[in-house]
Amino acid sequence: MKPELVIIGAGGRMGKRILSLAAEAGEFDIIAAVERQNHPDIGKDAGLVAAAGPINVKLSDMLPAAGDVAIDFSQSEAADKTIDYCLENNVALVSGTTGLSDQQREKIEAASEKIPIIYGTNMSVGMNVLFNLVGKVAAMLGDEYDIEIIEQHHRFKKDAPSGSALTLAENICKATGRDIDRRLIHGRSGDSLRQKGTIGVHAVRAGDIVGVHSVIFGTLGETVTVNHTASNRDTFVRGALRAAKWLVGKEPALYSMTDVLGIS
Repeated sequence: MKPELVIIGAGGRMGKRILSLAAEAGEFDIIAAVERQNHPDIGKDAGLVAAAGPINVKLSDMLPAAGDVAIDFSQSEAADKTIDYCLENNVALVSGTTGLSDQQREKIEAASEKIPIIYGTNMSVGMNVLFNLVGKVAAMLGDEYDIEIIEQHHRFKKDAPSGSALTLAENICKATGRDIDRRLIHGRSGDSLRQKGTIGVHAVRAGDIVGVHSVIFGTLGETVTVNHTASNRDTFVRGALRAAKWLVGKEPALYSMTDVLGIS
């Protein structure tokens, strides 16, 4: 039998692509497509809303009382409801929602003691390889290299800096023994010189940029830059579907895309 899939935020930009590619792949039984109350497409066939053709599942503001795995790319305000639903119904969760508060992250960690969860700020396979590499690069280059992170996204993205930029910074800090709370500098203005050991983080919001993340390692005489560019949202969707398929049947724990991809 195919795993039963619940798509939360199914009427949004990411949710529509998740539904469309899941229907196309045919590896899941899509049993629910959930959206907020008062969404203009509530009651319509979710496949038609996603331009994927009819799937005989209506876009609904009600969560089902079943399911093997849920994928949630909705807004951070809905995260608590999603976690509570998955706990109450023993549904595995793949969450790609960014902008979560510290309390919400703690809630995910606590929930993972009872259900399997994958939480990732970016589900792209290539981006997760970059997550894995940046700390190693920083450690190999050493303290004489200044580090700057530049992330670019579309004008509609609410949170800044992006969750992916923060994950890059976290991994660099872990690998180099930096205190992330003291070392991040968000943008720059004024006349003060760059302080050694800090990490600059800069957010660009323009047009329809899907996602570009660059990490610059610079010292006197040379610069090393590592970069990831997403040309469309499907790269995140394929990663999320791969994660959902992998997660079904796993023991309760908080997993990551690193686990899914088998990299360390």
